[in-house]
Amino acid sequence: MGNGTGEVEGAGYDSGVGRLLAAVRAGEAGDVPALLEPLDAAERKLALTRLKALRTEVRAGKWATPPYVPSRIRSALYVAGAGCVPTPSAAASWLGARDLQLREEDKPLALAAIGDRDPGWAADLAGRLAGRRTVAENSYPLLHGLVVRSGYAVPPTDGYVTGWTWHLTDDRLVERLREDPQTPALVAHALAMAEPPERLTRPIGRRPARHWPSALRTLVEEGVLDRAQVLDLCVSRLLRGGPVRNLRLPLETVQLLAPDAEELRQRIPDWVGIAADAPSIVAGYAQDVLVELASVGAVPVGALAEMTSGVLFRTEKKLVRAQLALVGKVLAREPGAAGELLPAVTEAFGNEDTDVQERALKLVARHLPGVDAEVRRGLAEAAGLLGPTHRRAAEELFGADLEEEAPLPYEEILPPVPEAQLVAPPATTVEELVSELVVERLSEEPVAFERALDGLVRHAHRDRAAVAEAVREAFPSPRWEQRAHCSTHTAHGIHGVLAGVLGLLDPTLVDARRTRGHGADICLHQALSGILDARLREAADLVGTDALPFLLATPTWHTGAIDPLVLVGRLREYRDAGVEPAPVDFAQALLRVPRADPSAGRAAKEAAALGTAAGRRLAAWLGEEAAVGPTVRFLPRDEDKSLRRYHLFDRLVVDLGERPVVRAEFPPAFQWLGGALEAAPRRCHHWVEGRAQWAPVLPADRELLAACLLPALAHSAEADARGATEPLTALAEADGPVGRAVLLALAYGLGCVDTDDRLRAVDAVLVLASRGELDARQLGTELAWLVAEGSVKPNRLADAARTAAATGAYGTVWAILAAMLPDLLGAAKPIRGLGEVLAVAADCVERSGAGGEVAGLDALASGRGSSQLVVQAKRLLNALHQGADQPLTETVRIGR
Repeated sequence: MGNGTGEVEGAGYDSGVGRLLAAVRAGEAGDVPALLEPLDAAERKLALTRLKALRTEVRAGKWATPPYVPSRIRSALYVAGAGCVPTPSAAASWLGARDLQLREEDKPLALAAIGDRDPGWAADLAGRLAGRRTVAENSYPLLHGLVVRSGYAVPPTDGYVTGWTWHLTDDRLVERLREDPQTPALVAHALAMAEPPERLTRPIGRRPARHWPSALRTLVEEGVLDRAQVLDLCVSRLLRGGPVRNLRLPLETVQLLAPDAEELRQRIPDWVGIAADAPSIVAGYAQDVLVELASVGAVPVGALAEMTSGVLFRTEKKLVRAQLALVGKVLAREPGAAGELLPAVTEAFGNEDTDVQERALKLVARHLPGVDAEVRRGLAEAAGLLGPTHRRAAEELFGADLEEEAPLPYEEILPPVPEAQLVAPPATTVEELVSELVVERLSEEPVAFERALDGLVRHAHRDRAAVAEAVREAFPSPRWEQRAHCSTHTAHGIHGVLAGVLGLLDPTLVDARRTRGHGADICLHQALSGILDARLREAADLVGTDALPFLLATPTWHTGAIDPLVLVGRLREYRDAGVEPAPVDFAQALLRVPRADPSAGRAAKEAAALGTAAGRRLAAWLGEEAAVGPTVRFLPRDEDKSLRRYHLFDRLVVDLGERPVVRAEFPPAFQWLGGALEAAPRRCHHWVEGRAQWAPVLPADRELLAACLLPALAHSAEADARGATEPLTALAEADGPVGRAVLLALAYGLGCVDTDDRLRAVDAVLVLASRGELDARQLGTELAWLVAEGSVKPNRLADAARTAAATGAYGTVWAILAAMLPDLLGAAKPIRGLGEVLAVAADCVERSGAGGEVAGLDALASGRGSSQLVVQAKRLLNALHQGADQPLTETVRIGR
């Protein structure tokens, strides 16, 4: 090394720089700080140049095999670079790089490698790293060490606070907070964060010493934290709203601080806003606070009116009823406030619950004499929001002030029939392709995924080296060696193909997986995902070769379907290029061709004329008669008692039917579709993911797709799982007949625990209705026995039905419920929650003007009592008797 400015090569590994590089290549991060210590500035500059070259080698995957361990090398690189970079900006760039990782056991070494830098230098670096959230979260010990050394306080950031909370949360939490001089500033930032760190949101559990709200209360009591500031921060954060998880810290902190009456009164406007807009549990607390203040006359009438308007706009019955009760108490004490409060009460006239409407109308009627003529006219105008049930009472109350409007003829409103959208061509340049590949959640967007996959194959075929170089630059990932050998699951499958471009696949592993099929006990969702896995494995093996110029199976429509003539054109290009179709790619392409398409006949002739084996296969596939559809049945509850099949999803039997062509001509990953799986209950015992990719596997056979989805949907409805309805929108837009499997899939979706799941099911029902493909009577029949079995809970079904009806589809919803109710009304034991369903049914009948009879309704309505079931049964009966028989909208089929 000599002068320290010459070539490292000349000095060999006996020099200081050489020994440092040798330690880094060996992954000995623990030796790096001592090896850095004797190096001067010039030697560190030279070492940095060599470290950058080594980093490039690691990024390119040249150190992916034993005896070298990439994670250890990257950790050593991280530490060595920390001691060689000359400026804070360069240090922040090196220490914040995505391709460098510091192992947990090596984290103290980076601070040692930096050494005794100038305090200003250390503070500058700490501030830069703190501004990068992921870096700050993972490098808190380094940042904290820099803060201690520099004597400067790091400006609080989300990442730094997250790392701070992670390292402080233990059984000495209070002591650690008390000892840290930055605690007031960092706590203030934590309380204001949109998404507080996970450790701050944990319940008290079995380790109360680690409970942050309790610790904050202790510090407030000790004077370490300012009480007024903490209360202000907590209330302000509650006012901003968000998911309950993100509000747990400020809510529990306020509750533990137990503000006195004066502290609560000072923040009345905030409590009003929280009661109106916050999640239910938080709004309930704010409402309790205001009720307490109102009981002693501390809430101004104007603030109470504003609160009432906001709360009565909400859907939670408990909050709405409590608010009406509060207004009633205030008016009983202050009758003169009626002119200001009653207009706010009319917000409840539009509530979907007729009981709430009745309570609000009675409250208005009780205090109506205390308002002037102008307010009275406003109240009468708002009464137009009341449903037909309370229309007569409103007329008697307001008399001439209630304007009579001639009722308009009922018109069913259904969504427009969805139009198939063409899939855009793949990216035209490598740069555009790479930008698509780096998009997160690509695997959850089937169209984007298919476009990106086809673009990758096309560009790799034209210039594999250019794509490989762009991939290395865009994905400086430290785990290429893992992704190259792992299963190409939907979440990581695109990376498996990228590994194929880079030449990192193990040929023996590829050959072993190419012929892999499915066992007899595989669940249906694994089988669906397995088709995509097989496609990705094949693409990863062939990408960049002449055997795969482009993908045959890329959809032409957003549903996943392929235009038959387009597929013929693709096969013609393959023939002209002398290329045989890849087996898995071609098999998926066949499944995506709708055989009922008007152009299928012409496409079959043109395919046969190609004179190739693939062309003849396509022609035969298009000309083949539709196979017998799948059958769905449920084992009797008392059959094979040893299996303890108390849940329907344990007794669901799906028989996909025999398809000899599929079993004989399709690759192993597809043969289960030809009847290779024995009809039997198939329950998943593992994590379910990749649902978005299921529907595009079978876009031309809706009933078969629904049969494959049923086990997951049944389990979701009965076991309160979430996310299973993701494919339902695509199912509704797919091709093929609508049979029992589709209707059961919709029925289960309507009974899911998650609101978003039910909403997707509602959308699917309305899409089928708009296309004239909904058998409403049969759907109602399926729902009836699912409710009777306990698989679909009435309250969830009522919510879904109410949502569908509110779009204007009252006739469609009534057609479903009319078919469902007779079996349920005749049950030996009243079904809990059925009153909510009857309320929706009554609303549908009142608004659509439907009439007729429902078996069992007369007997129930004639019963005594004021239960929801009896009250709503009487309401429905009256509505049916008052309604005129009229045909349902043409888009609804009430029977076959």
